[in-house]
Amino acid sequence: MPISARFVVRSSIGLLGIAFCVLVFIVGANAWLGERANQHFDAVMSARDLRTAATVLRESLSTAESSQRGYLLTGNEIYLAPLDNAKLEVTSELERLQRLLAGVPERAAMLDRLQTVVREKMAELETTIRLKTSGEEAEALAIMRSNRGKALMDEANVFITALTLQAEDRLTESVSEQRSNAAWLRWTSILGGLVIILVVGGTIVTIARYTQEILAARDEVRRMNETLEIRVKDRTAALSRARDRAEVLLAEVNHRVANSLALVISLIRLQVGGLSDPAAREALQEIQGRIHAIAQLHKHLFTSSDVSHVAVDEYLTAVLSQTETAMIAGGSGVRLNCSFDHVELPADDCINLGIIITEWVTNAFKYAYGGTPGEVRVRLERKDKALEVTVEDDGVGRSEQKPVQGTGLGTRIVKIIASSMSADIDYAPRNPGTRAQLKLALAA
Repeated sequence: MPISARFVVRSSIGLLGIAFCVLVFIVGANAWLGERANQHFDAVMSARDLRTAATVLRESLSTAESSQRGYLLTGNEIYLAPLDNAKLEVTSELERLQRLLAGVPERAAMLDRLQTVVREKMAELETTIRLKTSGEEAEALAIMRSNRGKALMDEANVFITALTLQAEDRLTESVSEQRSNAAWLRWTSILGGLVIILVVGGTIVTIARYTQEILAARDEVRRMNETLEIRVKDRTAALSRARDRAEVLLAEVNHRVANSLALVISLIRLQVGGLSDPAAREALQEIQGRIHAIAQLHKHLFTSSDVSHVAVDEYLTAVLSQTETAMIAGGSGVRLNCSFDHVELPADDCINLGIIITEWVTNAFKYAYGGTPGEVRVRLERKDKALEVTVEDDGVGRSEQKPVQGTGLGTRIVKIIASSMSADIDYAPRNPGTRAQLKLALAA
């Protein structure tokens, strides 16, 4: 059964997750055992110090007692030479034992008794030596024969032996615990390593199997492509021929539409020449301008290689040039001043924009200056993701209180077209003159 990429990803993540958990467990176990090893090391060092202190204390007491007995029996003061050093060691080791057993409350009573016994033993040694030195040899020997010193020494040995055995037990326990921890860590590492090896092996097997299936699928795709490329090439050639034929037909359609509209314009022009009614003549001239805007677009599409988009600046230049020529031929002294950024729009938007601008420019020619010379400025600017078109003049201005000049059809046409384009239009007085503005959002 073939395996899917999702299965490979999920199984790999699962196996690697198991390996990660095992690795974390091993690392955690190592950290914990390391901390335990440090604790046992501290315990071993403490037990060693305790055993050393007890041993040194016993040896120091024995040395002090030997010095006392040698001096009492022989009277030779050379036996007293090690005594002072032995007393210093006894004091030092007692303090050391007190520090080492500070955290062991159950040994506090034994330590207190040991200190008392040692002090009494040292006092007994000093007393007998002082008596011997002062010539009271009989009294000194009497104290020694009373076996008081021996009893104190035996009692101190009992306590020292107990401390030594305690240190030995702690050393034995720590070593045994260390061995147990080391064995546990060894087996944990071995088992964890085996799990990680199995996980990695399973991941490798899964990926290798998936890779083999991919290679097999690639070979199959290559075999299919050998015939598919021929079919695609034939189909592409057929589509290319169909596209060329469609482009030729579309260019022919645009050409015929442009010619037909030109014929309509000529007929309207003849009709205008035969009318005596000024209102009718004006209405037909407005229709002629609108048809001319549409005809110019089809003419542009006929001569362009791109039939879906139109360069607005080139299109408006042709439309407004014809409009200006027609108005000047009709006796107008107004001139156009055009400034266009390069923008490309779909053909439908271009037609709508051409009709709106033609209406605004025609109105400015007719009504802005009242038959006197003037200038109409047309600007097309691209600002970020918007297109802004402005038509302005310096004429008499546009006021809501003044009666509408003409039929008002052009204004209604502009509103309807702007609404269909989702464009915003605005009229503003300039003092003098009027400014008409259109804003259209561009596609990203």
